[in-house]
Amino acid sequence: MSLTLVYDGGCPFCRHFALRSELTGGIPELEIRDGRAEQALRQELRRRGMNLADGAVLLEGEQAWHGSAAIAELTRRMRPGDPLLQLLRSLFRDDARSLLLYPGLLLARRLSLSARGLPEDPDEERI
Repeated sequence: MSLTLVYDGGCPFCRHFALRSELTGGIPELEIRDGRAEQALRQELRRRGMNLADGAVLLEGEQAWHGSAAIAELTRRMRPGDPLLQLLRSLFRDDARSLLLYPGLLLARRLSLSARGLPEDPDEERI
């Protein structure tokens, strides 16, 4: 069964991590989707209780992980040769540690989106 990572393409950190995971993460058939660019996908995720503004989503069939759980599950499955992904895997593969560190990732995302003039939630207009 294929694995799909839905990330916020407006965030340079998220985009870099997602693309690097796809290219060098060692996960066969990992599909990467930019949730900011796909409104219908975001709406489906919201119906399932997952808001892209609150974190990335990892999908495998009917199973879904959101936020820190998504990053923990993804990093556990990685077999990276890339040094940055090796570091991230060691930091985030543990659920408790991922839960503790994930708010820092959300803060970095929020700051980078603000600097780019983008709303934190892709479904909200910037005022």
